Amino acid sequence: MDQTSVRLVMMGLTVAIGGGMPALAIGLLTGKALEAMGRNPEAANDLRTNMILGIAFAEAIAIYSLVIGLIIRFT
Repeated sequence: MDQTSVRLVMMGLTVAIGGGMPALAIGLLTGKALEAMGRNPEAANDLRTNMILGIAFAEAIAIYSLVIGLIIRFT
């Protein structure tokens, strides 16, 4: 394999793993938060705030992996 092919494969793996794992985390986080809201509706506001904050952090990791993939591709 030449260097261009290796860069394309590495970029694909970086974006796929870096996007897949945060997606899994967001799904688990949302599911558990909704389960907790169903069990304790009085705490829904606090849970919702923490859930949105956690989703934002997980999404930031996905964006970082996209940036790293682009750096790998274009350097």
